[in-house]
Amino acid sequence: MDDSTDIAIIGSGINSLVAAAELAMAGKRVCLIERANRLGGFIHSAERTLPGFIHDSFSSWHPLFVSGGAYQALGAELHARGLEYCNAEGAVTASVATDPRTGRHRVVVAQRDPMLTASAFQARGDEAAYVAMLEDLGRNAGTIFGAFGAELRSFKEVVKIAAGALRRGKFKGTEAFVRESVMSGRNYLRSRFNGWEADQLWSPWLLHAGLGPDQATGGVMLPVMALSMHGHGLPVVKGGASNFVSAFEALLQDNGVQIMLDTDAEEILVDARGATGVKTSRGLVSARTVLANVSPQALYSTLLRRPPAGLAEAAERYQNGRGAMQIHLALGRPVQWLDSRLDSVPLVHLSNGADSTGIACAQAEAGLLPAEPTVVVGQQCVLDRSRAPAGKATLWLQLQEVPFAPAGDAAGVLNVDGGWTRQLKEQYMERVLARLEQFAPGTRASVLAWDILAPTDLAAENANAVKGDPYGGSAELFQNLLWRPFPQAANHRTPIKGLWHIGSSTHPGPGLSGGSGHLVAQKLK
Repeated sequence: MDDSTDIAIIGSGINSLVAAAELAMAGKRVCLIERANRLGGFIHSAERTLPGFIHDSFSSWHPLFVSGGAYQALGAELHARGLEYCNAEGAVTASVATDPRTGRHRVVVAQRDPMLTASAFQARGDEAAYVAMLEDLGRNAGTIFGAFGAELRSFKEVVKIAAGALRRGKFKGTEAFVRESVMSGRNYLRSRFNGWEADQLWSPWLLHAGLGPDQATGGVMLPVMALSMHGHGLPVVKGGASNFVSAFEALLQDNGVQIMLDTDAEEILVDARGATGVKTSRGLVSARTVLANVSPQALYSTLLRRPPAGLAEAAERYQNGRGAMQIHLALGRPVQWLDSRLDSVPLVHLSNGADSTGIACAQAEAGLLPAEPTVVVGQQCVLDRSRAPAGKATLWLQLQEVPFAPAGDAAGVLNVDGGWTRQLKEQYMERVLARLEQFAPGTRASVLAWDILAPTDLAAENANAVKGDPYGGSAELFQNLLWRPFPQAANHRTPIKGLWHIGSSTHPGPGLSGGSGHLVAQKLK
């Protein structure tokens, strides 16, 4: 096979789907190359436990997508092809923990209405501080979201962002805002709040940005998370995440995109003028423009046989973040929380905030299984009853603080000598369920079946999840924003003419926004 096309795209995650759709709709001939037998990368759903129980295998929640530029460009087309969201109108997220001082349970709930959320904060001044946090972000939203959607090493684009801020009169207070933005989430919250509620509610959400509570830029990502959920809720795809991919697949087919599944990209071909195409396991795809949605290691150490000087070495030093784990449960009944308010909350964290989450992150970074992990409890059936048979429920548990190759157990109980064996996976699941049982007794007894994906399983499923990191690399400041993935290759446009790098390891980083695919598509139309 020797096919010729305008643009070849390697990989079919969210950024590839967005780029392929926008470029094809602009009249470009596009070929999408995917090694798996399906599109979507970490967007997938299936009956993973029992018939009739539909689980989102990996990612699930779409606030970043529906609030971003890709959705503005493609949303109507996707809905016309069957995409339907179920969303929260009242409670959107919550966190529950045991108060370390009193031993009592404490619960904080975020409503779509930010004023209603803030009214539950008890410490002096915290209600006003919460409103002020969101107002401060709102005043600077044009600058922040403009930066998320721009090439930060482009003088022209940075000047455009600055000019917009000047027109809006937003330079007053810029230094204070930048200072707060580069704070850790813990320090940001300490500087603004007196009580525990904002910390317990939003610090665990930093994990979803590939951060921990003690890492820089939490001071901007934390209020961004809050503002996004107040404004856009926590939408899930009706009937399962695979329906999102099906809508994209229909859109691509309607616009003539050539889709190559079960096809390995083996080499990006280059001549003196730049990229010439992709050598695949099924033959050559000729294209003068190639978008590679792959890890930096794969791009500069594998796909390019003669990468520009220094890039292979820099890619090898690129640091991946902590591993993650997914536990899917089929339940004989919905979870019954001791605090019944949580029965109707789509996503609940088991965390007391920066303290317990920070400890778990540190243990995982040291190669240990956390003794008390932060547990993300996804109750998709609260929003979408089609996910399980009547009277039953699914449960989506995510752990974002686990080592890829465990060196020990912080609790000193589990034997990790064989790595992520089936036995270790199930033993760690029992630790997680015991933690959940504190706040929702009877949940363990209601479990009908389970399916566990350890960090090693994530890496096997998706080559971009190097060392089980689903976020495309650590999002700490040294390899984020202006330096993502690393300074020598921080633009999406690589030093090779016609070759572009997209995906979560590029700016604006992890999440289901489709941001890098949208950004590059806008430049290539």
